[in-house]
Amino acid sequence: MKKIILALLMAFAVVCYAQEGSVKPNFQAFSGALLKLKPAEKGYHKFSLKVEAAPWAFHAIGEVRAPAGDPELLINALFDGEVYAVLAYLPQTATGTDGVEYNVGLFEMMLYYDEDAMSIRNLKFKLLPPADDEWAQGILKDALESGSLVGQVWNGKYDAAITKASANPIDKQKLKTMQKSKKPSEEEPPKKKKKKSLRANDDNCDDPSLSPKEKKRCRMVKK
Repeated sequence: MKKIILALLMAFAVVCYAQEGSVKPNFQAFSGALLKLKPAEKGYHKFSLKVEAAPWAFHAIGEVRAPAGDPELLINALFDGEVYAVLAYLPQTATGTDGVEYNVGLFEMMLYYDEDAMSIRNLKFKLLPPADDEWAQGILKDALESGSLVGQVWNGKYDAAITKASANPIDKQKLKTMQKSKKPSEEEPPKKKKKKSLRANDDNCDDPSLSPKEKKRCRMVKK
């Protein structure tokens, strides 16, 4: 019950902030090399973007219109590095099961070809482990519902922020580096200091933590 109340309060806060205009979307660009694109059908390519490296754990799918109706143009542009994705998200995070914070306030995405925004439809987001628990899913749901209150993010209002994000996209190399970075839960615990039982000034050679062999050697050293 407490969790439901907190979720409702959080949703109410997000809506209020969005209405007041105090919440601005953040943007993150992803290299086209991370995109998967299927051949065009009836003028649209199905696309997929899956990112699994903190602070990201999501899968986005949708359809993008083939530029100028050319079914090959976008696929060729993808291999030439002329296509990239920009994700719009609200600054809402959730702690994953690995103890790391993840951005889960996703609500919009755009694909760009040669710096021009394309037309996409049927966009869907899915959170992935370790950031896909009930709490994170609730934040995603609220962000998708509240994102519309932010307004149209691709109509020029946030061009400066989008341009800044696109100048430093996450590519395959950065993704590998992010995946290899050690997470807090994977850090080695501090090693316990062993008792120096063989020093001549040790007082107790009958310490239960000592093995029979160590006790014998301790007594020999003290003689």
